[in-house]
Amino acid sequence: MPKKKKTKKVKKLTKTKKTKILNKIKPSLKVSDKKSSVPGPDEKPEIKKIKKQPTEKRIYNLKDFVVYPKHGVGKITSIEKAKIGEIDIQFYKILVEKEKLTLTVPINQQSKLRPIASINQINKCISILKTKPKIKRTMWSRRAQEYDQKINSGKIYELAEVVKDLNKNTDIIADQSYSERQLFEKAYERLKSEFEAVLKVNPEDVKKKMDKALGRTNISENVE
Repeated sequence: MPKKKKTKKVKKLTKTKKTKILNKIKPSLKVSDKKSSVPGPDEKPEIKKIKKQPTEKRIYNLKDFVVYPKHGVGKITSIEKAKIGEIDIQFYKILVEKEKLTLTVPINQQSKLRPIASINQINKCISILKTKPKIKRTMWSRRAQEYDQKINSGKIYELAEVVKDLNKNTDIIADQSYSERQLFEKAYERLKSEFEAVLKVNPEDVKKKMDKALGRTNISENVE
Protein backbone atom coordinates (compact mmCIF):
# COMPACT_ATOMS: atom_id res chain seq x y z
CA MET A 1 0.00 0.00 0.00
CA PRO A 2 1.43 3.40 -1.00
CA LYS A 3 1.92 5.88 1.80
CA LYS A 4 -0.42 8.82 1.90
CA LYS A 5 1.22 12.23 1.49
CA LYS A 6 0.93 14.37 4.54
CA THR A 7 -0.84 17.67 3.86
CA LYS A 8 -0.23 20.71 6.00
CA LYS A 9 -3.34 22.18 7.42
CA VAL A 10 -3.49 25.99 7.05
CA LYS A 11 -5.40 27.56 9.83
CA LYS A 12 -7.80 30.20 8.68
CA LEU A 13 -7.90 33.37 10.73
CA THR A 14 -11.23 34.12 12.17
CA LYS A 15 -12.68 37.65 12.01
CA THR A 16 -12.02 38.21 15.70
CA LYS A 17 -8.32 37.31 15.34
CA LYS A 18 -7.96 39.60 12.31
CA THR A 19 -9.37 42.56 14.18
CA LYS A 20 -7.04 41.91 17.12
CA ILE A 21 -3.95 41.96 14.83
CA LEU A 22 -5.11 45.13 13.04
CA ASN A 23 -5.73 46.88 16.33
CA LYS A 24 -2.12 46.19 17.32
CA ILE A 25 -0.81 47.73 14.05
CA LYS A 26 -3.23 50.71 13.84
CA PRO A 27 -1.87 52.84 16.71
CA SER A 28 1.59 53.06 15.12
CA LEU A 29 0.04 54.05 11.78
CA LYS A 30 -2.15 56.70 13.36
CA VAL A 31 0.82 58.50 14.90
CA SER A 32 2.69 58.77 11.60
CA ASP A 33 -0.44 59.81 9.70
CA LYS A 34 -1.15 62.80 11.91
CA LYS A 35 -0.04 66.12 10.37
CA SER A 36 2.24 67.98 12.67
CA SER A 37 1.94 71.74 12.92
CA VAL A 38 5.72 72.17 12.41
CA PRO A 39 6.80 71.25 8.84
CA GLY A 40 9.37 68.50 8.59
CA PRO A 41 12.58 68.69 6.52
CA ASP A 42 10.89 67.09 3.49
CA GLU A 43 7.72 69.15 3.70
CA LYS A 44 7.40 72.43 1.78
CA PRO A 45 6.32 75.47 3.80
CA GLU A 46 3.13 77.25 2.79
CA ILE A 47 3.81 79.98 0.17
CA LYS A 48 2.02 83.25 0.74
CA LYS A 49 0.97 85.53 -2.12
CA ILE A 50 3.22 88.50 -2.83
CA LYS A 51 1.35 91.70 -2.18
CA LYS A 52 3.98 94.05 -3.58
CA GLN A 53 5.99 93.92 -6.77
CA PRO A 54 9.67 92.98 -6.23
CA THR A 55 11.64 96.13 -6.96
CA GLU A 56 14.98 96.97 -8.47
CA LYS A 57 16.81 100.09 -7.42
CA ARG A 58 15.38 102.90 -9.53
CA ILE A 59 18.09 104.54 -11.64
CA TYR A 60 15.91 106.54 -14.04
CA ASN A 61 13.92 109.70 -13.43
CA LEU A 62 11.17 111.60 -15.20
CA LYS A 63 12.25 113.08 -18.58
CA ASP A 64 15.38 110.87 -18.74
CA PHE A 65 16.36 109.44 -22.13
CA VAL A 66 16.79 105.67 -22.15
CA VAL A 67 17.41 102.99 -24.77
CA TYR A 68 15.06 100.03 -25.16
CA PRO A 69 17.00 97.53 -27.35
CA LYS A 70 14.19 96.61 -29.77
CA HIS A 71 12.89 100.15 -30.28
CA GLY A 72 15.80 102.53 -29.71
CA VAL A 73 15.86 105.84 -27.82
CA GLY A 74 12.84 106.87 -25.77
CA LYS A 75 11.99 109.46 -23.14
CA ILE A 76 10.41 108.68 -19.75
CA THR A 77 7.19 110.69 -19.75
CA SER A 78 5.76 109.42 -16.45
CA ILE A 79 6.29 106.99 -13.56
CA GLU A 80 2.94 105.44 -12.65
CA LYS A 81 1.35 102.90 -10.30
CA ALA A 82 -1.28 100.27 -10.96
CA LYS A 83 -2.86 97.32 -9.17
CA ILE A 84 -3.03 94.02 -11.03
CA GLY A 85 -4.91 91.42 -8.97
CA GLU A 86 -3.51 91.85 -5.47
CA ILE A 87 -0.09 93.14 -6.58
CA ASP A 88 0.92 96.79 -6.65
CA ILE A 89 3.05 97.56 -9.71
CA GLN A 90 5.16 100.60 -10.60
CA PHE A 91 6.15 101.22 -14.20
CA TYR A 92 7.70 103.71 -16.61
CA LYS A 93 5.83 105.19 -19.56
CA ILE A 94 8.42 105.66 -22.33
CA LEU A 95 7.75 107.58 -25.54
CA VAL A 96 9.74 106.43 -28.57
CA GLU A 97 9.18 109.47 -30.79
CA LYS A 98 10.75 108.03 -33.96
CA GLU A 99 8.29 105.13 -33.96
CA LYS A 100 5.34 107.08 -32.44
CA LEU A 101 5.18 104.38 -29.78
CA THR A 102 4.61 104.44 -25.99
CA LEU A 103 6.16 101.59 -24.01
CA THR A 104 5.12 100.41 -20.54
CA VAL A 105 8.11 98.96 -18.66
CA PRO A 106 7.69 97.69 -15.06
CA ILE A 107 10.33 99.09 -12.70
CA ASN A 108 11.39 95.57 -11.68
CA GLN A 109 12.25 94.94 -15.36
CA GLN A 110 14.32 98.08 -15.86
CA SER A 111 17.42 95.94 -16.50
CA LYS A 112 16.05 95.72 -20.08
CA LEU A 113 16.76 99.44 -20.42
CA ARG A 114 20.12 101.18 -20.63
CA PRO A 115 21.10 104.83 -20.17
CA ILE A 116 21.97 106.80 -23.30
CA ALA A 117 25.65 106.86 -24.30
CA SER A 118 28.26 109.23 -22.93
CA ILE A 119 30.18 111.81 -25.04
CA ASN A 120 33.20 109.47 -25.04
CA GLN A 121 31.07 106.62 -26.42
CA ILE A 122 29.69 108.92 -29.14
CA ASN A 123 33.25 109.89 -30.13
CA LYS A 124 34.20 106.20 -30.32
CA CYS A 125 31.15 105.59 -32.57
CA ILE A 126 32.37 108.34 -34.92
CA SER A 127 35.77 106.60 -35.03
CA ILE A 128 34.01 103.32 -35.94
CA LEU A 129 32.08 105.06 -38.75
CA LYS A 130 35.35 106.33 -40.22
CA THR A 131 36.88 102.82 -40.53
CA LYS A 132 36.59 100.65 -43.64
CA PRO A 133 33.55 98.36 -43.86
CA LYS A 134 34.09 94.64 -43.30
CA ILE A 135 33.07 92.70 -46.41
CA LYS A 136 31.90 89.15 -45.63
CA ARG A 137 31.46 86.49 -48.28
CA THR A 138 28.73 84.59 -46.45
CA MET A 139 25.18 84.39 -47.78
CA TRP A 140 23.17 87.61 -47.51
CA SER A 141 20.36 85.92 -45.52
CA ARG A 142 22.83 84.96 -42.79
CA ARG A 143 24.49 88.39 -42.78
CA ALA A 144 21.08 90.11 -42.66
CA GLN A 145 20.18 88.06 -39.59
CA GLU A 146 23.46 89.04 -37.89
CA TYR A 147 22.91 92.73 -38.70
CA ASP A 148 19.35 92.59 -37.36
CA GLN A 149 20.55 90.99 -34.10
CA LYS A 150 23.16 93.74 -33.69
CA ILE A 151 20.58 96.48 -34.30
CA ASN A 152 18.22 95.00 -31.68
CA SER A 153 21.00 94.29 -29.15
CA GLY A 154 20.82 97.88 -27.91
CA LYS A 155 24.64 98.10 -27.94
CA ILE A 156 25.73 101.39 -29.50
CA TYR A 157 29.08 100.13 -30.87
CA GLU A 158 27.37 97.21 -32.64
CA LEU A 159 24.87 99.68 -34.09
CA ALA A 160 27.71 101.85 -35.41
CA GLU A 161 29.35 98.75 -36.98
CA VAL A 162 26.15 97.91 -38.90
CA VAL A 163 25.91 101.49 -40.21
CA LYS A 164 29.57 101.40 -41.27
CA ASP A 165 29.37 97.94 -42.91
CA LEU A 166 26.18 98.70 -44.87
CA ASN A 167 27.22 102.19 -45.94
CA LYS A 168 27.64 102.36 -49.74
CA ASN A 169 28.59 106.07 -49.99
CA THR A 170 25.74 106.43 -52.46
CA ASP A 171 22.03 107.11 -52.65
CA ILE A 172 21.59 105.20 -55.92
CA ILE A 173 19.01 102.48 -55.20
CA ALA A 174 20.51 100.10 -57.79
CA ASP A 175 23.71 99.87 -55.71
CA GLN A 176 21.82 98.33 -52.78
CA SER A 177 19.20 95.60 -52.45
CA TYR A 178 15.90 96.53 -50.83
CA SER A 179 16.57 94.55 -47.62
CA GLU A 180 20.13 95.94 -47.42
CA ARG A 181 18.87 99.50 -47.68
CA GLN A 182 16.14 98.86 -45.08
CA LEU A 183 18.63 97.54 -42.53
CA PHE A 184 21.02 100.44 -43.20
CA GLU A 185 18.25 103.03 -42.69
CA LYS A 186 17.02 101.31 -39.52
CA ALA A 187 20.51 101.26 -37.98
CA TYR A 188 21.31 104.79 -39.22
CA GLU A 189 18.12 106.28 -37.67
CA ARG A 190 18.66 104.44 -34.36
CA LEU A 191 22.22 105.75 -34.11
CA LYS A 192 21.19 109.24 -35.21
CA SER A 193 18.47 109.48 -32.54
CA GLU A 194 20.99 108.59 -29.82
CA PHE A 195 23.47 111.15 -31.18
CA GLU A 196 20.67 113.77 -30.98
CA ALA A 197 19.80 112.89 -27.36
CA VAL A 198 23.44 112.95 -26.20
CA LEU A 199 24.77 115.93 -28.18
CA LYS A 200 21.53 117.94 -27.77
CA VAL A 201 21.75 119.40 -31.28
CA ASN A 202 19.21 119.51 -34.11
CA PRO A 203 18.77 116.49 -36.43
CA GLU A 204 20.34 118.25 -39.47
CA ASP A 205 23.64 118.90 -37.64
CA VAL A 206 23.75 115.30 -36.40
CA LYS A 207 23.15 114.00 -39.96
CA LYS A 208 26.02 116.14 -41.28
CA LYS A 209 28.34 114.85 -38.53
CA MET A 210 27.49 111.21 -39.26
CA ASP A 211 27.65 111.60 -43.05
CA LYS A 212 31.03 113.27 -42.80
CA ALA A 213 32.39 110.33 -40.77
CA LEU A 214 30.91 107.89 -43.32
CA GLY A 215 32.27 109.84 -46.29
CA ARG A 216 28.75 110.67 -47.48
CA THR A 217 29.38 114.47 -47.65
CA ASN A 218 28.68 114.58 -51.40
CA ILE A 219 25.26 113.00 -50.81
CA SER A 220 24.38 115.62 -48.15
CA GLU A 221 25.45 118.44 -50.52
CA ASN A 222 23.33 117.05 -53.36
CA VAL A 223 20.27 116.79 -51.10
CA GLU A 224 20.66 120.42 -50.07
